Amino acid sequence: MAWLLTGGAGYIGSHIVQAFLAAGREVVVLDDLSSGFREFVPEGVALHEGRVEDPVAVGGALDAQPVEGVIHLAGLKYAGESVHVPLDFYRANVEGTRVLLEQMAARDVDRLVFSSSSATYGTIEGEVVAEDGPQRPESPYGESKLIGEWLIADQARARPSLAHTSLRYFNVVGSGPVTADGVALVDHSPYNLFPLVFRALSEGRRPKVFGGDYPTPDGSCVRDYVDVVDLAEAHLRAAVLLEEGRALEAAYNVGRGEGVSVRGIVETILDVVGRADLGYDVEDRRPGDPARVVGSAERIERDFGWKPGRDLRAMVQGAWAAWTAPGTAEREATQDARRAAAT
Repeated sequence: MAWLLTGGAGYIGSHIVQAFLAAGREVVVLDDLSSGFREFVPEGVALHEGRVEDPVAVGGALDAQPVEGVIHLAGLKYAGESVHVPLDFYRANVEGTRVLLEQMAARDVDRLVFSSSSATYGTIEGEVVAEDGPQRPESPYGESKLIGEWLIADQARARPSLAHTSLRYFNVVGSGPVTADGVALVDHSPYNLFPLVFRALSEGRRPKVFGGDYPTPDGSCVRDYVDVVDLAEAHLRAAVLLEEGRALEAAYNVGRGEGVSVRGIVETILDVVGRADLGYDVEDRRPGDPARVVGSAERIERDFGWKPGRDLRAMVQGAWAAWTAPGTAEREATQDARRAAAT
């Protein structure tokens, strides 16, 4: 039986598809292709095109083949953008999760791995935050993810057969190797740090650091960075454990448990790609960005036996190799056209 991946044609989702296929497991994808790419879905994997808020689209994807469980990634992200269009984020992230839960219940599909976010914490107290730490999101995006967790918990109380867990990602970066179909799975986000820096470098511009006056050692935000390949493996392990009937915690942090400043990341990128001489500019803060978000990984290591494998330089090297691979520039042009059409 297959696992349904909502948002499986996106940057993170496509890496999860690769992890499942490498483990010999069947997957099927639901994606509206608003930010994902058809070519990110490998040959032989069924792609159902539709929005997760659409009951017909979700029901059709669930009915097309027997489904073991769902990994739910579809929705909108980017904390800063959510401040400007909060209703869009509640529609996609809250209503989408409600519709999915409803359609799963109607078909007795009772395993769910939810793509949550460290944005549910807001700015943390102390050096690292554990899963039971205070959740004070500072953006509609973080709020929508927290509400998603509440929806799932409430549905599990009403429907005890629902086995679930939520993975709270920290900052996901990097790229896996080019796929068997010859596709580089690149982060084409208009807001994430790595593609922002890579675009600047590709165009001969100095990259930007947003915010130099945070209460952190160097004034820039501090984040916990995890490689997308390691993250994909965490999803696979969560699905396997749910299949085995293991009782999982409601939520797990997925990060390295160590903080790196945005200045430090940008300096590492410049060093890895041989442009340390270029430097960078410091701009005003972006709305919705907490000062420091670093998570404890003790719980996921204990229950999943999972530990991140790639260090920061390896993450940068993998991401830059994918960014400079054939086909990436063409997909960037597609993203540019999408953004222009949306404005």
